[in-house]
Amino acid sequence: MSVNFSGCQKSAFTGDDAKLKLITLDPGHFHAALVQKQMYRQISPNVSLYAPEGPDIEDHLGRIEGFNTRSDNPTSWVSSIYTGDDFLDRMLMDEPGSIVVLAGNNSAKTDYIYAAIKAGMNVLADKPMVIFPEKFDLLVKSFEKAGKNDVLLYDIMTERHEVTTILQKELSQVEGVFGTLKAGTPENPAVTKESVHHFFKYVSGNPIKRPGWFFDPAQRGEALTDVSTHLVDLIQWECYPEQIIDYKNDIEMHDARRWTTQITPGQFSRVTGLSSYPEYLAPYVDGGSLNVFSNGEMVYRIKDTWAKVSVLWEFQAPEGTGDTHYSIMQGTKSNLIIRQGPEENYKPTLYVESGGGENIEKQLRNAVAGNGRLQKMYPGLEIEKAGEKIWKVVIPDKYRVGHEAHFIQVTEKYLGYLKDGKLPAWEIPNMLAKYYTTTEALKKAGGSR
Repeated sequence: MSVNFSGCQKSAFTGDDAKLKLITLDPGHFHAALVQKQMYRQISPNVSLYAPEGPDIEDHLGRIEGFNTRSDNPTSWVSSIYTGDDFLDRMLMDEPGSIVVLAGNNSAKTDYIYAAIKAGMNVLADKPMVIFPEKFDLLVKSFEKAGKNDVLLYDIMTERHEVTTILQKELSQVEGVFGTLKAGTPENPAVTKESVHHFFKYVSGNPIKRPGWFFDPAQRGEALTDVSTHLVDLIQWECYPEQIIDYKNDIEMHDARRWTTQITPGQFSRVTGLSSYPEYLAPYVDGGSLNVFSNGEMVYRIKDTWAKVSVLWEFQAPEGTGDTHYSIMQGTKSNLIIRQGPEENYKPTLYVESGGGENIEKQLRNAVAGNGRLQKMYPGLEIEKAGEKIWKVVIPDKYRVGHEAHFIQVTEKYLGYLKDGKLPAWEIPNMLAKYYTTTEALKKAGGSR
């Protein structure tokens, strides 16, 4: 199937005071609300909301109300709500907004994307855009239709805005520090990214409430096609910055596996508020506990680089901790490693470990703490000795804005693309490469429905 990768469209702005309008479709994940955690100059405060009746929409509206009524910098969103069974058809008929925001039950997300794009709407979609391998071709078709209809389809890749990841990427481009990226092997990949998440945690200071469907692989997706999306995206973004990746020729899935996390009835009730497992979860209940396909691992080749992605889900993090991330890029002169364990007080911390072939300390200090690009990007960066031929990049706390703030950063970047009338040339093919990778991993692991 041929795809128009140009991503061109007419600018969505007709003047400085032009206002875009948001549509929120079937929100079931708190990420839908985080797009509205602040106001935007280019976006009208009036938001149209289309969804079925039920707890998902009630929870979403509660979060928006919390933003509107907070004491510090409250928002002023006004929601126009439609909750009929024909909510999707009604949205397509009304066409009340410029941007459809999608973050919820993933079972129908690819279909929602195609329907909105076909109707001539821009779409800002939370990951993942697709969870079933058999739906990948529909995603390809959606991007093709977006090019024809002059609209932009984009996914919310928050982790590109995390400061240690940005610095890891930037340092990998400094030849005097990193050298060049190794090719690696399937047994020792050049790039490894691991992520540990938790079903119970706090969002905006409140304990999170998960919908029952969040534990169903047919509605939320499995680890290999859900959270892995972020890690696969970062590997593409860091290893081959602004380069087009052709999913038909540049991706080879070597191995993948999946396994479950056991959730007790009490844990399930605590995080969902439900007194029992819904009927659709019955196939995953054994001995009274729920077995959730929330863990996965893949090893694959992207262009000339071997990579490994691992995602783990536990019920709750120890007190004072949270979701964690580990990442290593192996270079010919040094390794760039992000750790987030107890020694780092569970804050993502970037280390540079020399390969031993030459002394890179002077080049590292010049790159980070000198007058170069990184110091201009983040004034106040420092280098600290952390061991024999190991250095830590010391990052001022003001640059650690947190996961929720990244949704605002992504939305603002998307608004910039809308103003320009196009995405960067590499974004569309690389989104397709990303979702090809995740869906191929699920097939390889035997998890396709």
